[in-house]
Amino acid sequence: MSSSEVGIGIVGYGVMGKAHCYAYTAAPVMRRLGHRPRLRAMSGRDREKVAAAAAAYGVESWVDDWRELVRRPDVDIVDICTPPGTHAEIAAAAAAAGKAVISEKPLAVSYAQAASATDAVQQAGVPNAVGFNYRRLPAVSLMKRMIDEGAVGTVRLCRAAWLSDEFVDPHIPFDWRFDRAMGGSTIADLGSHLIDMATWMVGPIATVSGQSTTFVGERSGRKVTVDDASAALAEFVSGARGVFEMARTVVRRPCDFTIEVDGDRGTLVFDYARMNELRFGDGTDRVELYGMRRIRAEHPSHPYARDWWPIGQGIGYGASFVNHLADLLERWPQGPWEPDFAQGAAVQAVCEAIERSAEQRRWVPVSEITENAGVVSTNRREGYGE
Repeated sequence: MSSSEVGIGIVGYGVMGKAHCYAYTAAPVMRRLGHRPRLRAMSGRDREKVAAAAAAYGVESWVDDWRELVRRPDVDIVDICTPPGTHAEIAAAAAAAGKAVISEKPLAVSYAQAASATDAVQQAGVPNAVGFNYRRLPAVSLMKRMIDEGAVGTVRLCRAAWLSDEFVDPHIPFDWRFDRAMGGSTIADLGSHLIDMATWMVGPIATVSGQSTTFVGERSGRKVTVDDASAALAEFVSGARGVFEMARTVVRRPCDFTIEVDGDRGTLVFDYARMNELRFGDGTDRVELYGMRRIRAEHPSHPYARDWWPIGQGIGYGASFVNHLADLLERWPQGPWEPDFAQGAAVQAVCEAIERSAEQRRWVPVSEITENAGVVSTNRREGYGE
């Protein structure tokens, strides 16, 4: 293998496997990289389906056992695109084999699993990252930059919602998405993105109060163990307050999420349905300009925009994966990579605190989750942390 190539092994051939293969293929086209990704192998349990996917996505070979993929000497990075309940085991095995690891979100279905995976990659000293790809949308990254630069002043409020109609039809047959042990809760699956963006922009969350419900309790004669809709109030360590909502039963809402941050000097709002835009209310504007201005996050001065199309053309969903994986490849092999497993585990702790709060009907400190399940080290190994 040429030293300028990086061997990629994709575990899983579904939608996320397809998205990651697309991103690895497009990344060298959109950005100059010192190391070119090479799609060496893909794994999946269904031999016919994984063979078809590998051929369609431009992957050189396929196997029906992810353990074989992890052992291959031509694979440098193991990229996990399977259901959340499998992430921790695969990540630990990949780390033990000396491979860098990228895992789709959520990192796991419990904080204990997430902590175990984090300990595994930290002890092995391998680069590791979680696929919170929405950070890499230009408008979202611009929002983060503006908050850091003081555009809204001291943050007081953060609200975020993810609404979809994925589970509206009560006749959808049972699959892994309805099994909490394999797919995780809706709080973890959808909410992990919201919590990641919120904590990235505002800081860590101290305590939460949640509610949760399942409207369709049985599918195909099997009990549904995930929530259809949940919400939470949050108190950030900084003193800011937050509101989160995650629901898969909202008719005609295909994949709609928003995040808003309000400070003592301004307001910033991102709406995924208008992903190339950011709304900004500047408290220092002249009074006759009262209201929100629309920023088109397509100027070369905006994050990631210069790597894509001329101003005015915008980008789409796939660009978030391209930007994310290109960022990681730019830092290969030294790192640091982010968001890393420790950050993914911190998000998982908040998700689990919301789940516990909804079940026990009380405010739950996030520390209650982390202290009872063991502490994930916050001391990053040089070259592999933020």
